[in-house]
Amino acid sequence: MAKLSNKNSGGSFHDTTIKTTVNKLEQTIGQAQCIYNSGDDKVNYDWCCETEDGDVFTIYDWKEYRPIGSNEVIEFHIGGETKSITEQAKMELLAILNN
Repeated sequence: MAKLSNKNSGGSFHDTTIKTTVNKLEQTIGQAQCIYNSGDDKVNYDWCCETEDGDVFTIYDWKEYRPIGSNEVIEFHIGGETKSITEQAKMELLAILNN
């Protein structure tokens, strides 16, 4: 299942998103590695993760431009090297978020 990683993230957005809360992400995969929840930048939260196959991906909010409530459901982007990696990451995330 998806887990936090300290590998170099890289990659880009391939139209893969997931709707959830900061709290749910933190409860299932851990605290975001980058937290800037001021709304002053394009990203407030950023997690670098990897799939069970070791493929690296990132989870991040995009252009909210406001502080995000920890229990507020928003759309997070999933970035990675390929669309297949981001889709696999989404499936793994959904499996652990829905438990």
